[in-house]
Amino acid sequence: MNTPAPLPTHSFLRRLLQRWGAHPEARKHPAADTDVTVLPLPPRLILPLAQHIGAPARPLVQAGQYVLRGELIAEAQGAISAPLHAPTSGTIIGIADVPVPHASGLAGPAILLETDGRDEALPAEHADPFSLEPAEIARRVAAAGVVGMGGATFPSAVKLALGQKNPIPTLILNGGECEPYLSCDDRLMRERAPEVIDGARIILRAIGGERALIGVESNKPQAIAALRAAADGIADVDIVEVPSRYPMGSEKQLISWLTGREIPAEGRSADIGVMVQNVGTAAAIHRAIRFGEPLTRRIITVAGGAIRTPRNLEVRIGTPLSTLVAFCGGTTEPVARWVMGGPMMGLSIHSLDIPVIKGSGGLLGLVEHELAALPEPGPCIRCAACVGACPIGLMPLEMAALIKNGDLKASVEIGLKDCISCGTCSFVCPSQIPLVQYFNHAKGELAAQGRNRMKQDAIKELVDARESRMEREAREKAEAAERRKAERARAKAAAAAKASAAVQTNEETTA
Repeated sequence: MNTPAPLPTHSFLRRLLQRWGAHPEARKHPAADTDVTVLPLPPRLILPLAQHIGAPARPLVQAGQYVLRGELIAEAQGAISAPLHAPTSGTIIGIADVPVPHASGLAGPAILLETDGRDEALPAEHADPFSLEPAEIARRVAAAGVVGMGGATFPSAVKLALGQKNPIPTLILNGGECEPYLSCDDRLMRERAPEVIDGARIILRAIGGERALIGVESNKPQAIAALRAAADGIADVDIVEVPSRYPMGSEKQLISWLTGREIPAEGRSADIGVMVQNVGTAAAIHRAIRFGEPLTRRIITVAGGAIRTPRNLEVRIGTPLSTLVAFCGGTTEPVARWVMGGPMMGLSIHSLDIPVIKGSGGLLGLVEHELAALPEPGPCIRCAACVGACPIGLMPLEMAALIKNGDLKASVEIGLKDCISCGTCSFVCPSQIPLVQYFNHAKGELAAQGRNRMKQDAIKELVDARESRMEREAREKAEAAERRKAERARAKAAAAAKASAAVQTNEETTA
């Protein structure tokens, strides 16, 4: 019988539980109460080449080409990248710049696929994952284009490869889903728990792990029960109930709660022998290894006060958001804001022509009262509510004051780079100070300064190289001139000697 892992007893974690985080209204129902529905194929798919952290994929197809479901249509570029596969069969219309999910709102290159409705697929390669070497598992995950499904979209194979250098004993699967409205992971765990458990065990094999902990928030009892039933008799997988508090789904919070360890500043979880993956990523890895299925579909929550029928849909990557809204019955009142993702860390969008991508977890149509119109920010009253709420244990009020005064260096010294931009501090601030905006601005400034330094260093290297080249060329020219001068002198001397010898010979002949 699979028994739940014991809750941590560390005193600092007990204090942490009493203080950090926030409790935004969940608003996960009625979407969380509905089974996942498969969305019919749309007539056209829009497939951005950048659906992951790292270099965008390189197209391998051209207009007019017919492709099958699962066919590689764009290959990974560089060490941090992921390939792209056709989500269904159809004809490539072309490659064009289209609106894509990005904070800038700018267009990006995408492959346009006209679907044929037949959904014909390439033959898939099935495998027993536990007969494969860890390196082969990572290779197949990379070939399948699997990325972090929780929104980070980091190529999963890159993380798995870390275990080939040094085994990573502990795997944590993030089943927290602490963002309000979103319930796609909840439904995945309820309906497809065996896929999640099998994916966890495959990841353990790939990283040389010993134990998998699946952290699920306490407000998802049905998901917890389904996972425990699926893990019954499996000794190396434990399901752990974690507090229902935002942002419990953060990597650092899960690691601290489940293991009592902390990631060092500017370090990685692998540095302390832990790897964190999303439950959706584990399910995608299960399908990639067991059935040779590349990542071409995902579950996404469509919700918000304006949506007529909130629900969870399984959709093909590249489906326009407008298709999802139409399938849910459209809207019942004016939409004050469309959000891709969750309301706390999601992306405000201005067009439903944007497609679903690999990291899309939700589409929210929010009405005016859900935005909770806020008054103008007031002065900081030094209440320290933000300090108590910060899940990382930072001093948001002090960091914000330093940033306002232009002292970015000092803000870094007290933890700016450890900030995960969860927005909890802004959420609890009674003066409505947009603290997280200060931090994101400061991070952007620091990044810009870093880029400028790199640019200046590169320019300096070019200038130094040019000066060195010019000095070398001048030296070489001078040396060449000296050689020519010496050669002329030698030639002149030789000519003079020859002439002298000729005169002497002539004199001797005359005598």
